[in-house]
Amino acid sequence: MIDKDLKRLARNPRAPLEDAKRQALDVAMRAYDRAGQEKPQATQGSSAGGRLTHIATSIWSGLMKKRYMVGSALATLMILPAAGYVAWQVSKDYTGGRPGLSTSLEADSAANSEVMIDDKAMPLSEPTEMERPVTAQPEMAPAARPSAQALAKRAFKPNGAVSGEAVGQPLAGLARQDFAAQPNRQSFSVVDKYDTKHVQDGERDRVQGFESNPVKSVAEEPVSTFSADVDTASYALMRRALKQGTFPDPRTIRVEELVNYFPYNYPAPADAATPFRATVTVTPTPWNEHTKLLHVGVKGYELPVTERPRANLAFLIDVSGSMDAADKLPLLKSAFRLMVNKLDPDDTVSIATYAGEAGTVLEPTRVANKQEIFDAMEQLRPGGSTAGAVGLEEAYRLAEKGFIKGGVNRVMLATDGDFNVGPSDDDALKTLIEAKRESGVFLSVFGFGQGNYNDQLMQTIAQNGNGVAAYIDTLSEAQKTLVQEASASLFPIASDVKFQIEFNPETVAEYRQIGFETRALNREDFNNDRVDAGEIGSGHTVTAIYEITPVGSPAVLNSDLRYGAPATEAETETAAESRHGDEYAFVKMRAKVPGEAQSELTEIPVTTGNEVDSFDAAPEDVRFSIAVAAFGQKLRKDDAVSLYGYSAIEKTAADARGSDPFGYRAEFLQLVRLALGLDR
Repeated sequence: MIDKDLKRLARNPRAPLEDAKRQALDVAMRAYDRAGQEKPQATQGSSAGGRLTHIATSIWSGLMKKRYMVGSALATLMILPAAGYVAWQVSKDYTGGRPGLSTSLEADSAANSEVMIDDKAMPLSEPTEMERPVTAQPEMAPAARPSAQALAKRAFKPNGAVSGEAVGQPLAGLARQDFAAQPNRQSFSVVDKYDTKHVQDGERDRVQGFESNPVKSVAEEPVSTFSADVDTASYALMRRALKQGTFPDPRTIRVEELVNYFPYNYPAPADAATPFRATVTVTPTPWNEHTKLLHVGVKGYELPVTERPRANLAFLIDVSGSMDAADKLPLLKSAFRLMVNKLDPDDTVSIATYAGEAGTVLEPTRVANKQEIFDAMEQLRPGGSTAGAVGLEEAYRLAEKGFIKGGVNRVMLATDGDFNVGPSDDDALKTLIEAKRESGVFLSVFGFGQGNYNDQLMQTIAQNGNGVAAYIDTLSEAQKTLVQEASASLFPIASDVKFQIEFNPETVAEYRQIGFETRALNREDFNNDRVDAGEIGSGHTVTAIYEITPVGSPAVLNSDLRYGAPATEAETETAAESRHGDEYAFVKMRAKVPGEAQSELTEIPVTTGNEVDSFDAAPEDVRFSIAVAAFGQKLRKDDAVSLYGYSAIEKTAADARGSDPFGYRAEFLQLVRLALGLDR
């Protein structure tokens, strides 16, 4: 009779009754409890493989004794073992099918040692497409849409991020496309032992923390002074993090480096007699209707190819054990090959390495003998610890040996920033580089890789070496930095470039500089030609932005002083009619012709004539750079843009995209969309 019932139910299963389901579940739970009491406690994690079948057998036996195997209840009970197996299989798929992960999750959760369950975003263990060396492409190609199968095999991040296969797509869109039936995000914020180690390696990166510039009262501090900065490392670090599906560390975000990553078509000087030209625009603030933005755009004179001086470059290459990764030494070799191909035949290249101790791989060699340079570079292999300071000494020796009078003499340091042997203290290296700078040999730094990257040290030595600091995470970035912008990186047209802005208390109550926190100078440093500052290269652009609060604006944050009576209405009207009443500020710039000891002064008054009526009336370059500045502040979690969302930033940037021959601005829009997806 039972066999016939089973066959009939198999052919025509009926929907289970609610009472039958409740009774069946109650019996199943009691049978499960009895099985757990009667069974000896197994060693944690040791019997996970057989646990499912044992429980199913116990339940089945209990049900047989209780005679509940009748009617629709039987169909319900037949589904239980199958449902358990399906659930186990789905769980295995979400962990990437790695054997033993379910066991390790149970066994190690109590110890909290091997498995990491965290609520913060973490770098993914696999390199993204942007990390792997690829053929340089001037235009950024959109990433291919990942398959549902590939996505299902990746662990979910707590903020919804996925790995590099999702590059170029909003994560919200991916959720609609491939994750319609995904479980709760938090349920799978798990990585195994390999991933945990990777995260810990990433956290070894050294970065320099700093506070964002505060709002300052013009009545108390009317002058702001800072050094020019054309570094771009922060942008590439930010991009890499977002491509990996996580927000970047706010400490790595230097807003001015994000803004100055892009070329802008600011008006250029007419000839070499004027090394650079500044253009000032005052526009409404898109994130605060009660303030204005003072935008200063500087364009350097672009040297014609026929006027470029000869170059003597000493490549100092880190070949320590920490460089043994696809995005480090192999990418470094490919990047420098691109640069050598850009040099003139009469330029010279030498190569020094360091790993434990320094060595010379190639004495100064003319680029006409290109193959000899490439052969020397191909012989490089990683291994050993990092005696960076010793390597610097050797590279400076090679640069001085091939010194070209009137030319460009520069050490090109390529490293992951790990100086763990020898005098690796930042101040000691700074002293060494400052001393060598006086001989006319400058230094630029190119960072590679992650997990060991010393951003703090790279900034220190580049700033004191009169060079640039760039971070190269892809061959496309190498193409941009070392080929397309080689003239700006190698050939300075102005050195020790300083800015000083004096605000008019008659029209401006408060101001806040956006970025340049690590480039701030004392007020008296501006007129002191012995104080070092940044360079502007051939065709370089530098952008500085201030948020200013007009007098009488409801956005003023600083209260009037008790013992400093506020101006009366009559006094305010008199001030407005004074000889500086139409000025917002007075911009001053100092710079030296390379090799000269005395600086030249440039002065520009900022008046209502520099102001546009609406934000949309500002030039495209001005609006796009402001969108980038807003994005940088947002990533730094600055309160000033807390109510200005990523969607608004995307719209502002998209409307001002303008000419984009290499796709840099299109890529920026992708990054904003990625941040928008992560923020949801």
